[in-house]
Amino acid sequence: MPNRKAVFVVDDDPSMRRGVKRLLREHGFEAVLFDSAEALRNHQDFGEAFCIILDINLNDVSGIDLREQLVAAGILLPVIYITGNDNHATRMAALQSGCIAYLTKPFSARSLIEPIELAAAGAA
Repeated sequence: MPNRKAVFVVDDDPSMRRGVKRLLREHGFEAVLFDSAEALRNHQDFGEAFCIILDINLNDVSGIDLREQLVAAGILLPVIYITGNDNHATRMAALQSGCIAYLTKPFSARSLIEPIELAAAGAA
């Protein structure tokens, strides 16, 4: 089912990036890892991705703010937010930003893979 395009993973926690990459690989998806919002913004080829997994609490910026910056730049990839600091205001802001999933850490493998499979199929 997956095509050659990748999932971009933006999280400032190295162990989370590695774990998500391993999970994606187990399900046949390629991952491109970024340790900061700046690293993602500086990336040259968003055409290689079909989805972005985005931590809400990055060291250098809010993941929601980063999503808004990407949209303003014309990058409209589906976004899955992940966070270890869930609260009502953040959840509402994330959902209003147009994400396809909002997951709180720790989350199940299935809860992450299902929206990725939808995005890969073009249904997101």
